[in-house]
Amino acid sequence: MNTNAIREQFPILHQEINGHPLVYLDSAASSQKPRSVIDAVKRYYELDNANVHRGVHTLGSRATDAYEGAREKVAKLLNAGAPEQIIFTRGTTTALNLVASSYARSECGEGDEIVITPMEHHSNLIPWQQAAKATGATLKYIPLQPDGSIAIEDVEKTITPRTKVVSVTFVSNVLGVINPIKDIAQIAHRNGAVMVVDGAQSTPHMKVDLQDLDVDFYAFSGHKMCGPTGIGALFGKKALLNKMEPIEYGGEMIDFVDLYESTWKEIPYRFEGGTPIIAGAVGLGAAIDFLNEIGFDEIDQHERRLAAYAYEKLSSLDGISIYGPKQNRVGLVTFNLEDVHPHDVATVLDSKGVAIRAGHHCCQPLMRWLNVSATARASFYLYNTEEDIDRLADALLQTKEFFGHAIG
Repeated sequence: MNTNAIREQFPILHQEINGHPLVYLDSAASSQKPRSVIDAVKRYYELDNANVHRGVHTLGSRATDAYEGAREKVAKLLNAGAPEQIIFTRGTTTALNLVASSYARSECGEGDEIVITPMEHHSNLIPWQQAAKATGATLKYIPLQPDGSIAIEDVEKTITPRTKVVSVTFVSNVLGVINPIKDIAQIAHRNGAVMVVDGAQSTPHMKVDLQDLDVDFYAFSGHKMCGPTGIGALFGKKALLNKMEPIEYGGEMIDFVDLYESTWKEIPYRFEGGTPIIAGAVGLGAAIDFLNEIGFDEIDQHERRLAAYAYEKLSSLDGISIYGPKQNRVGLVTFNLEDVHPHDVATVLDSKGVAIRAGHHCCQPLMRWLNVSATARASFYLYNTEEDIDRLADALLQTKEFFGHAIG
């Protein structure tokens, strides 16, 4: 993979921050956008801007073709089968809320169980808390191993015949751990439960095959995979989606409206009320084209090399604690610098042109499990290099120096 050629396609990377060339290491929060995606959105607004599924004029037809074409690209990307099993949403959070509010609240009751893990992002935790409260179901957690990974024997012990829903992140946005989703799904199905997957941190970085994983619902966000903000998707198996009621009502999602009763369109449209995120879908389709051209196997291998390099580089510094397993991790490293708050670390790094994340990363229960209030996180994508990690390490040494620590 020619990383330098790829970097040339990202205009935002070619600038200075505080007098230093930008090193962007916050792609787990939101990735940068290549010129082809920016141009696709611009082109839509300049040439094709119209509402979809409604008008018979040329602009409306072109907009509809672009919007539905993006749905087909998502289905093909995930090997999801029929495109109507793809629902466009604002992102992973909206998609998971849809499953928790529509499916879980109708299928769960007193004595039932919803199973998640302590590593979940708040968007895959709070909706299930609320669903459990609304239905009387019990919320249960698969315990974590000391390195933050999941052991299959713990999955077997936690999921029971009373379990109705299992919802697990494919990749932790803090630990970088890749969870055994296919194995968990098999255990869930064996016990009669549906399997929901938070794919926010997996979809941008690796090849995802939903037919092979055999999960029931899968959610992801476009802005983490070179696409625009405010667009994402939910995959759901057709039989399950057909059972679900919409949770938003209005135009476009209806079949027939009378004064006192209404009926809904077929899937996926019953879940896409109002004017959809058309430009976002167009941009997401362009992002998928861009990533497919590079190849997800290439992206995956590149990021794993960077993660291993960063793990070793940062481990060699005195006073650094790194969280998560050393092996089987995606392209991020979460760490703390001894006696320095992560926000202070991020502030000093920013003064050196190095952008990282600091805070609880929307994972407060996981922070408590790690026995910390917050962490710093450097996350990598296809446009990052070993030189970026060297800049990070040098800036951390300068941070230690700034706060009066001995240089390791």
